[in-house]
Amino acid sequence: MSFSIKGKIALVTGANRGIGEAIVDALVAAGAAKTYAAARNTADLAGLVKRHGHRVVPLQLDVTNGAQVAAAVLAAPDVELLINNAGTAGKPGKAYTDAQWIAAGRQEMDVNFFGTFAVSQAFAPVLARNGGGAIANLASVASLVNFPMLLAYSASKAATHSLTQATRTMLAAQGTRVFGVYPGPIDTRMAEGIDMPKATPADCARAIVEGIEAGTEDIFPDGMSQGMGKAYHASPKALERQVFAMVTGAAA
Repeated sequence: MSFSIKGKIALVTGANRGIGEAIVDALVAAGAAKTYAAARNTADLAGLVKRHGHRVVPLQLDVTNGAQVAAAVLAAPDVELLINNAGTAGKPGKAYTDAQWIAAGRQEMDVNFFGTFAVSQAFAPVLARNGGGAIANLASVASLVNFPMLLAYSASKAATHSLTQATRTMLAAQGTRVFGVYPGPIDTRMAEGIDMPKATPADCARAIVEGIEAGTEDIFPDGMSQGMGKAYHASPKALERQVFAMVTGAAA
């Protein structure tokens, strides 16, 4: 079932840079009537407002701050499409015993899973009042298979994937469509330390919006993610072995 963006009112978390900023651009290009661009610091949204004028509304939102989440619901009662993009990636590591991974993992889980859950939970009644609408959660190919150099991040994104499945089931009765988005590495500040080919934020954002409009529940918006998505659907264990071979140099 398709979901037309034209004329819709959207909210994008983590819209101040990278893929979030590009998604706002893509929504405007697709004809969204208004997009709430949410970020912890609204001053960082000046570029979006300058480009798009009244079609972009800055909104202060730290997804880990319950009071700000509640305030966002009051400030944006007309939302029909929620895109949970806000995310963080902690310190990449090598040794399994690296204690810093635990602290980084707590923050990743707090933002990537609990933040997405909190915002979705808060806006679910808003979407219901506005006809059902849709939610899109930015997960990652790391949701489907753990990349050991990003161990805790991968686990937090796997939790986001699981949350997406539950949200799809539990909000179906109110008519809310739920999309999972599973990009590979994107050329943003968050992925600076990842030595892999990267998609551009603009190309990825356009593919995400096109996927939502087409009604594609699992969106793989770049070449790497499309290949890994196909491998995952064919055999999750084979994909795990593929990543094992990539990391260790052993035969898959």
